[in-house]
Parts: sequence; structure tokens; C-alpha cells
Amino acid sequence: MAAATRNRRVAFSQPGFVPLKADLDGSSSRFGPKKRVNKNKKKNWNKYSDIQDVEDFLDDVRLQERATGGLLSEKPDDSLFFVDTGEQAVPQTATVAPKPKRSKQLRIDLILQPDSSVAPPKDVLAYQQPNAKKLRRIAQKAEKLAAMGVLPRRERLLRRRAAAGAPPTTRDGQKLSANKDQARGFYDLWSPGKADTADPYYLEQTKKKLVKRPEKLNVKPSLLPAVEVAAPGASYNPEFSSHQALLLGAHESEVKRLKAEEKLERQTAIRREDLATKESMFREQVEGLIEEEEKLDVEHTEEGDEDTVVGPTAQSEKKTERQRKKEKADRKKELQRKAERQAVDSRQQLFRLRSIGAEVKRLEQQTSIRRSRRKIRQEEEKVQPRRLGRLRFQAPDVELQLSEELSGSLRTLKPEGSILKDRFKSLQKRNMIEPRERAKFKRKFKVKYVEKRSFREVQ
Repeated sequence: MAAATRNRRVAFSQPGFVPLKADLDGSSSRFGPKKRVNKNKKKNWNKYSDIQDVEDFLDDVRLQERATGGLLSEKPDDSLFFVDTGEQAVPQTATVAPKPKRSKQLRIDLILQPDSSVAPPKDVLAYQQPNAKKLRRIAQKAEKLAAMGVLPRRERLLRRRAAAGAPPTTRDGQKLSANKDQARGFYDLWSPGKADTADPYYLEQTKKKLVKRPEKLNVKPSLLPAVEVAAPGASYNPEFSSHQALLLGAHESEVKRLKAEEKLERQTAIRREDLATKESMFREQVEGLIEEEEKLDVEHTEEGDEDTVVGPTAQSEKKTERQRKKEKADRKKELQRKAERQAVDSRQQLFRLRSIGAEVKRLEQQTSIRRSRRKIRQEEEKVQPRRLGRLRFQAPDVELQLSEELSGSLRTLKPEGSILKDRFKSLQKRNMIEPRERAKFKRKFKVKYVEKRSFREVQ
């Protein structure tokens, strides 16, 4: 009881303390008779020590700091009280200007406002700077030298170059780029004006200059037009000659396709001489038996010859020194003879300059012919579909109508073909997509047929 009374006395003995809560004015007492315990033991110190009044005092101090920004006892009287002098009489002659209507603050802004007047703690780490002491000494030294009129080495070099009029260079004597030049002018990226520098790297990085377009992107994959104009015979009311020409072209393409099919059938057909006969079937049946009998005869002959003595294999005799010298001299003579023959041939070529010139001219003509043929072939390939995938391009059938199907008006015209298929084939023909085939649908499960009860009743 004595400890609690002492804590209360200490809390309220603060000079000029004004409590914000009503229960801290000392009028109410919540302390009653307490259990007598032994305070000599350390485990009973915190367990049986009542510090509620001190906690209330500290809570009130924190509440004043949050609500008013500090203790009420430390605030001046002008911020807490005001003198009420009553309403002042307004002269009738004076015109009172209406006060501007203040816009009410939104509720969301009121919620987002901090409910505490306590200033946030100062972040000491935010004010720290690595090597601050060293940088401060360097700055002080630079100020001292500037006051004495001594310029740093970099500034002296820049002024010397500017006076000489020479472009800045590196230590190796190479010219500095615009990005490494310390004396270059600076440009604000967000300024409304244009850049003063014309550095290509700067213009590319700031999107002022487009990246160079590759030349390959300007080359079209095919010289064919996107939309090919149909033949005059494909009109709904064509001329007789143009329609017959279109029918002739379709007939020739169909005949060519039938010939290719017949050729393939002839190549894959079974020939009469390749059919099996009784004699060939009997020969195939007894073919393995004859080979086995021959093998058995060979094995018997080998077993009978095992007792024969086999002599040693013949070995090549070692060459003598005289033979080696003779071979070396022969090789030298052969090389010398080839060199002499080559010299004679080169001298003889002087007498056949006319024939050599004619041969060179003939080779040049052949080369030019091959070059022109290659160029023509390349030009033809530009309008032909290339092999882009595993499938070859199949040209679509010619869309036409027979003579009896022609109609003189668009209203009774029978449509031919499909726009979607035509565009798809055009993309394939112009080498923009590879030729494709329709994906085959494969059923994963078997179809189970079940007869309904109503179907059985009908039967």
C-alpha cells in the first residue's frame, strides 16, 4: 500500500501537470485492502506491486501528445483560452462582403489524415552518408585551394584544351566520344526544346532517331500481287473466245494431272513376270536345303585337312644400305625429271598464246551464259512458291462454269469457290505461310450405340 501511494504521489507531483482524463484528478480511489505478502522475495516484486496509477499517468501523457501535440501544462494560455468580448456592432453604412464558401473536405481525406500530432521519429540512417568525413575534408581542401586561386587538375586540363582548340582525347591519344567528353553540353531530357547534340547513340536512346531497318525486311517474299485478277473468261457474261480459252486451259491442266496419275499407277503396278510361279515357289522352298548340304561338305573337308602341317608365312627381307641409297637417288631423279618437264611445258605455252586466248574467251562466254541463265532462273523463282515445309504447294482448281451453266445476270449466277480458301491459297503461293493439310480427327474412345426404350417399342 505504501508503494502504491508513493507512486501516485510521484505521478501527481509533476510541476504544473494537468490531467486530460477525469479519473486522474485524485478524487476517486481504486485501492482497497491488499493481501499481505513478503516483499523480500524477488518473485513477488512485480506480482504484488501496483503501478496502475503510473500507467494511467503515462497513458494520459501519450494521449495529450497525440491529441494536442504536447502537454497542456506546457502550452501558452493564448492557445488554450480566449477573451470573449461579445459581438461587435457593425456600422450600418459599411457593407459586409460575404465570406467565400469553403469547400468541405471529403470523408476519405479525413480518414487518411493522421490521428496523431506526434512527429515521426527522426531516421538517423537517412542522414548518414558513406565516407562523409573523407568527402567533407576533400570539399574543405577544394574550397581552400579555390580561395587561394589554385584550380584542380581536371579543370586545368579542360581550360588548356579549350585554349588550344584541340578536341579532347584519351591517354592513348584517341578522340573521346560525345558521351565521355567532360566538357560537352548537358541537355534536359524533359525540356520542351530540341536537343543541341546530334550524337546518333543519344538520338537512338531517346527515341528521337529510329533504329536502322534491316534490308531483308524490305524484300518481299514473292513478286506476285496480293489479289490476282481473274481471267476475262471467268466473268458472268464473258465473250465466247475468252470463255473457250479458259476452258482450254482448265482442260490442259486436268489432262496433265490425269497423265501424272496414270504414270504413278504404271510405276506401282505389279508386272506379270514378277508374279510367283510353281517353279519359283519350289526353288524358294529348296533354296535353304541346298546351302546347308554344301556347308556340311565343306566342314567335312576341313576336318580331314586338320592333320596337314602348315608352314611359316613368308617374311620380307630387310633392305640393305645400298638398296636404300639407290631408291633415294631414283626419287631425286624423278623429281628432277618432273621439274624439267614442267619448265618445258611453261616455255611451250608461249607458242600457244593464240589458242590460250581463244580458250579463255570461250570460257568467259560460257560463264556469261550460265550467269544469265542463273539470273533468269532466279527471276522465275521469285514468282514461284517455294518449299517451306514438308508439303508442296498444290495449285487450286480453276474456278469456271461450263457453257450450259452460264447466266446472263448476276441474280441467277451460281457462285463458285470460297473467298476464305482463295485468301489462304494466296498466302501459301506468296510464300507467307507454309502449305498445310487439314488435321485428322482421331476418336479416343469407341462409339457405344444404345437403343432407347422408345425405339424398342416401335420395333
